Amino acid sequence: MSGIQFNHSYEDIISLEDLLGAWREFVKGKRKKLDVQEFSLRLMDNVISLHNDLRAKTYRHGSYRAFRISDPKPRNIHKASVRDRLLHRAVYRKLYPFFDQTFIADSFSCRNEKGTHKAINRFRTFVWKVSKNNTKSCWVLKCDIRKFFANIDHGILLRILRKRIFDEEIIQLLAEIINSFYTAGFYGRGLPLGNLTSQLFANIYLNEFDQFMKHKIKAKFYIRYADDFVVFSESRTWLEEILFQMKNFLRDTLKLEINIDKIFIKTVASGADFLGWVHFPNHRVLRMTTKRRMFKRLVENPKQESITSYLGLLKCGNCYQLTETILDFWGAKQIVC
Repeated sequence: MSGIQFNHSYEDIISLEDLLGAWREFVKGKRKKLDVQEFSLRLMDNVISLHNDLRAKTYRHGSYRAFRISDPKPRNIHKASVRDRLLHRAVYRKLYPFFDQTFIADSFSCRNEKGTHKAINRFRTFVWKVSKNNTKSCWVLKCDIRKFFANIDHGILLRILRKRIFDEEIIQLLAEIINSFYTAGFYGRGLPLGNLTSQLFANIYLNEFDQFMKHKIKAKFYIRYADDFVVFSESRTWLEEILFQMKNFLRDTLKLEINIDKIFIKTVASGADFLGWVHFPNHRVLRMTTKRRMFKRLVENPKQESITSYLGLLKCGNCYQLTETILDFWGAKQIVC
């Protein structure tokens, strides 16, 4: 995949047909939102206006509305206007299918047919392979990146995009989106958590690290989900050695830092924490903080959909007693699980 080139034109992204196609995808599940309703009242006028601005190269990304969520830790979300989010969708629907084929198989965040469930199953598969079906010790190195989205460098991201995209009109459009936001006090750095394009740009950015891990470090057993990643080995010493190389690559190439407070190297037999679960050789249990958050949310919002969703989550691990607790306490015995 190293030599493939993005072959869509600028017109493929900004044409009326493509913008309307993007609208049909964008509006799903959002029709009751007031800003979406207002935009749709004059839909064709608004889409034609956006198209004309893009064609004339006069388009400028608008400002963001900021708000805070806890999911589970506090996060600052920045929401763009419907007009800008429509463009994000138009860009995403062309770029995602192309860039997705350049990603490694074991990158699981914000990708079709991937997700947390497949990531934790892959974790279990790698434990079996490295431990030779639990006949040897399996060591796991787990890390995450310190304030990842806030520290993505715009210049580096655009240089990475230029490796695949040679159409300067598209690059300038992407630059307009990327440069529409920056971390407070750090111009040219940071992506907003609320943008659809940010999810894709983040994967493109860290794909450089994924390729380094696979082709330079030769890490056969490596998984990444967003900015969390794990490496498996029979040797603790090897994991300690590659950690130094990983830190250097992230700092020197991507201007990112590993969160030193969240590095661990331990055997899976002692319990390895990854994506909300504590993993052991033959089973996994829900992390205590995940369990507390689940019960807190069920107390606040004991709707049938929430209960069903959490029961589905619990099927991923050894959670019989937790499942029984939810069914008993919330009177949901009618749910078949």
